[in-house]
Amino acid sequence: MSSQRPPVGERFRRFRDRRDAGLTVPPAEFTSYYGRPILKPPVWTWEIAAYLFTGGLAAGSSLLAAGGQLTGRPAVRRAGRVAALAAVTASTGLLVKDLGRPERFHHMLRVAKPTSPMSVGTWILAAYGPAAGLAAIAEVAPLLPRRGPLGLARRVLPPVGRVAGLAAAATAPALGTYTGVLLADTAVPSWHEAYPHLPLVFAGSALASGAGVGLIAVPPAQAGPARRMAVVGAALELYGAHQLESRLGLLSEPYRTGRAGWLLRAGRALTAAGVAGAVLAGRNRSVAVLSGAALLAASVATRFGVFRAGVASARDPRYTVLPQRERLERRRAGETPQR
Repeated sequence: MSSQRPPVGERFRRFRDRRDAGLTVPPAEFTSYYGRPILKPPVWTWEIAAYLFTGGLAAGSSLLAAGGQLTGRPAVRRAGRVAALAAVTASTGLLVKDLGRPERFHHMLRVAKPTSPMSVGTWILAAYGPAAGLAAIAEVAPLLPRRGPLGLARRVLPPVGRVAGLAAAATAPALGTYTGVLLADTAVPSWHEAYPHLPLVFAGSALASGAGVGLIAVPPAQAGPARRMAVVGAALELYGAHQLESRLGLLSEPYRTGRAGWLLRAGRALTAAGVAGAVLAGRNRSVAVLSGAALLAASVATRFGVFRAGVASARDPRYTVLPQRERLERRRAGETPQR
């Protein structure tokens, strides 16, 4: 017995589906107008990436010096104060160079805008610099003659240095983290979306770099504060870097790929090696110096890696438009947008 043929309409629908099966348009890859970036990439050059490092180094060194001062370790105090002055001097020079003309730094001090991270950072640097300078100058007091005008300076400088050193340490946390807030306050996608994590990364990096100074410059018998700083700083930095690379969705990609990804992986490896050496070095001077150098190199790699990741995300239009589309779709679906 022959089977009943399908209705004409059903046969036509099947024929149309077979005909159109090979004509489906594949999903399009996103491109911007003429392939040009939607955002203008940051005009900052390597000076700002270096400034991120030297600012953190100054902050960490002041905290190291305060630890040496409060625990009666003069070698730790001296190393931290001298490194802090050198780092903040370099920071000021790098910032002025990026601004183009020295008077622009002065002009930034003419107003105070609490809503501007750049304005707040300028004032933090202006408050920190003199305190760090006085603390470092106080270290030359024992070299001055006991009599005459310089004898008075010999007596006055130590107590002034103690106060200035603690003032610099009190300002140091703001100095070490405000640059993370500054980057997150821009429209650069991978910086802006990382606003909860960048200050944490920079805080850990600052502590680790300060610890590196202590491990290099201080005899192992007095380097206890530096070893403890290394452990805390490494923990914060590694945790923050993991958040950058795993919690931002598409915008984590620039932190994992390209030159930025290579720098950040190198930073993690150097941080792990440095803190392991700091803990295991004991009284071995050579291992302590190598561990300190690894922590300083890790801080450089981390700061430059974060900087390059932001620049890469601004150049690729995908990182600007696709997250915006995702947020729009969530709003349409009635979900609360996740930053």
